[in-house]
Amino acid sequence: MQKTDFIGGLAKGLQVIEAFAADKPRMSITDIANVTGLDRATARRCLLTLAHLGYAEYDGKFFMLQPKILRLGHAYLSATPLPTILQPVLDQLSEEVGESASASVLDGNEIVYIARAAQMRVISINLTSGSRLPAYCASMGRVLLSALPPQEALGILNTTDRIAKTEFTRTSIADLTAELDQVRSHGYAINDQELELGLRSIAVPVFNHRNQVVAAINIGAPVAHVSVEELRDRFLPAMLKAQAALRSLLG
Repeated sequence: MQKTDFIGGLAKGLQVIEAFAADKPRMSITDIANVTGLDRATARRCLLTLAHLGYAEYDGKFFMLQPKILRLGHAYLSATPLPTILQPVLDQLSEEVGESASASVLDGNEIVYIARAAQMRVISINLTSGSRLPAYCASMGRVLLSALPPQEALGILNTTDRIAKTEFTRTSIADLTAELDQVRSHGYAINDQELELGLRSIAVPVFNHRNQVVAAINIGAPVAHVSVEELRDRFLPAMLKAQAALRSLLG
């Protein structure tokens, strides 16, 4: 891309939108400037523009994103056939195993949920389409990272803030690269309480007809209901059947 093709103002506006998060829902101009690295004047103009267009609300001190911002994510979900193709397969998979099933894609060092079939279980993480999780400690994230060239996956891990979500979370580069090697070898990833205490999950890649990984699907279940062995013995065969069905649908 040539320098003249780059719109700096648009890039800065997107930086400001991405600065908001679950732990930072209300932010001042100074907060935004600190998170994005923009100067205060630029951050102020971006925020006031978002407020003027209805994407944010301003109470005189803090800015908060408004529901209109969901239009940006909805545009992707409605313009991309992948979630539409995945949803009925996830619904069937979830019904078959009696647990929640999800699908996601990789975005930088995070996974983004693009489809979900939820069962009524008490798990603290509230996941819907558009939800994001760090890739390094999520089963789908490890599947998607393992599909990248090893050096590219290592680069993502090296630039990720790898905090321990639970006492079981693996955070070292050595442990994570070894895990990605295992996922490449076995074709699936198991997460045993590394993302949240009391939650286990298993994930497999979704391939298109050219054998390219385009997404990942997983099943999550409470530890009290499902053992690691059951993830492999009962859930994995159902997931591989869903994987094969999706490969034919994505031809």
